[in-house]
Amino acid sequence: MRLGCCYYPEHWPEEWWADDATRMAEMGLSRVRIGEFAWSRIEPTPGRYDWDWLDRAIATLHAAGLGVILGTPTATPPKWLVDAMPDMLAIDADGRPRRFGSRRHYCFSHAGYRAECARIVAALAERYGNHPAVVAWQIDNEYGCHDTAISYSDAAAAGFRRWLAERYGTVEALNTAWGNVFWSMEYRTFAEIAPPHLTVTEANPAHRIDWRRFASDEVVSFNRVQVDIVRAASPERDIVHNFMGFFTQFDHHNVACDLDVATWDSYPIGFLESFWFTRADKLRFARQGHPDIAGFHHDLYRGAGRGRWWVMEQQPGPVNWAAYNPAPLPGMVRLWTLEAAAHGAELLSYFRWRQAPFGQEAHHAGLLRPDRADDVGAHEARAAAHDLATIGAVETATAPVALVFSYEASWWFEEAPQGRDCRYIELAFEWYSALRKLGLNVDIVPPDAALDDYAMVVVPSLPMLDEALADRVAALGVPVMLGPRTGSRTHAGQIPPSLPPGPVQRHLPIKITRVESLRDGLELAGDGFVIRRWFETVETAVAAEEVLSDGRGIVFRYGNLRYIAGWPDTALLARLFARMANEAGIATTPLPGDLRLRRAGDLIFAFNYGLEPVETETLSFGKPIIGDPICPPAGVVVWRG
Repeated sequence: MRLGCCYYPEHWPEEWWADDATRMAEMGLSRVRIGEFAWSRIEPTPGRYDWDWLDRAIATLHAAGLGVILGTPTATPPKWLVDAMPDMLAIDADGRPRRFGSRRHYCFSHAGYRAECARIVAALAERYGNHPAVVAWQIDNEYGCHDTAISYSDAAAAGFRRWLAERYGTVEALNTAWGNVFWSMEYRTFAEIAPPHLTVTEANPAHRIDWRRFASDEVVSFNRVQVDIVRAASPERDIVHNFMGFFTQFDHHNVACDLDVATWDSYPIGFLESFWFTRADKLRFARQGHPDIAGFHHDLYRGAGRGRWWVMEQQPGPVNWAAYNPAPLPGMVRLWTLEAAAHGAELLSYFRWRQAPFGQEAHHAGLLRPDRADDVGAHEARAAAHDLATIGAVETATAPVALVFSYEASWWFEEAPQGRDCRYIELAFEWYSALRKLGLNVDIVPPDAALDDYAMVVVPSLPMLDEALADRVAALGVPVMLGPRTGSRTHAGQIPPSLPPGPVQRHLPIKITRVESLRDGLELAGDGFVIRRWFETVETAVAAEEVLSDGRGIVFRYGNLRYIAGWPDTALLARLFARMANEAGIATTPLPGDLRLRRAGDLIFAFNYGLEPVETETLSFGKPIIGDPICPPAGVVVWRG
């Protein structure tokens, strides 16, 4: 795995550039991302390009032996462009424009802005497409960051109507699919349809799910415009985009289909603080991040990239954007680096080279301090580079377990939650975490992925499961577990005529007759487990595999299929996954403390996310090539065998 960093030559005196490049190479870095926020410096006024500074910056980095990942600058349109085209701004759900003064101030649907993006990208690609320093291109930056994937602009509204007309053909078909006879919501023409916001109460969930599909497709087509330009002008160079953590506003699998590599921005501590985790977890893992945050996203984006993935931005110290921003535990930057290698990353790039003394991210640490001295992250990057040289090549193979992940499922949970804390991304993460606590490698794959090579398949939830996929998983002949709400809706958002789980009933004869959401503190107890948040009443002649204390079934098995009719806790997940692994002939390694394992070829990695040392000799992997048998907090142990 290569190491790199994100660098902003336009932020620094030019006389620093050569020294920066030399120090990067000496640190063990070989890749540098530049340019993704530099539109105002590349084109200070309309049509007047200033290439000289960028030419010199690229030449300086190249002279030090560094490969350049050149970003297209379309995440930060300059003020002169916004003033010339004010309707290019996105509109939020409350009808307010997302104005100039930060970043990502554009609407994906605006044809004029797309044309301007095509123009600046074509100019960049023409000038640098065959430059020997440029080894890859990053398209835009963090699509959807700051909740910008969805815009309620006039351009988006017009695009939505066109999208609906193509999807349904006639407005009568749309009215039927959406059930618009309810509340007299029927339309006479597609021109009458508006985005689903600013309604008196909630808009029709069928309207909203189509809106989410449309918004996702707009990100896909926006990305494709730039990819096509760069690919034609800069052949044989990887084209990437940097996705984010726990972000589901668009379908990353569909965007990644046009890319060579899926990359993501890894901020484990910031994500822990910013999402649903309990106060206890936020305190215990405050300086490490939850043990499965990084691994979950590594495996998610390896799946999105069809095996090829990078970390484009790795947290090297405190960040600036979470509610609280503690410093990582000593050793964590090294741990995160080696963990990415263990999961098969081709590159890990630290954000950023040097902490900026100005702007919105002045409190965001870099590898260097603003005074040019090494920060903690620099020392740990050097240590990681040394470890990577010791380890050598890291091979990855298909994991024994597949977790099927659906962005559309996430949208449906958001648009029709039925319970305030019923979050799809959290459910999927909990299932992943339970598998990892058993020492299992996991591939996270889209619903249309080939599943034949897996010994075990888990589906946290797939509300809009079609017959073909239901037939496919049933025919696998390996243990498969389906989570709550699977098969509960048609693609139009209606309850199936046969009731949930819809097409699953062809292979698992159960029928969901009632669903209920459970507020915090309202729990249903079983033998050593509890069901929280969601419960489904099941009508079936199939004997339940697991039951509640009152005798009602919660887990049903028929052939190779299992169905969980509720939101399982960690105890029930651990029990079921261990049982399924045993049926599949997969060896498990229940792990002590907050340790996580990753097997890669002939290498076994252990990562200690806990606050106490962990004795690893009990794992019986032999003498480590990296680390000691007693693994300290933020420690890494690597065995070859």
